[in-house]
Amino acid sequence: MEWILENKEWLFSGIAIAIPIAIIGWFISKKVIKQNQKSGDNSTNIQVGGNLEVGSKKND
Repeated sequence: MEWILENKEWLFSGIAIAIPIAIIGWFISKKVIKQNQKSGDNSTNIQVGGNLEVGSKKND
């Protein structure tokens, strides 16, 4: 208890910084897109985070 009273200034200033940083980190982690992939036996799976183009494009 005595240690807390002697060091209350830096202890609570650290908490005042840690709480907003934790809240900002929580919001940022919610925006991350999470991908899940399920497959069956003897299957080949490809997981892409964006657009996947297979083959060549036709020129009209």
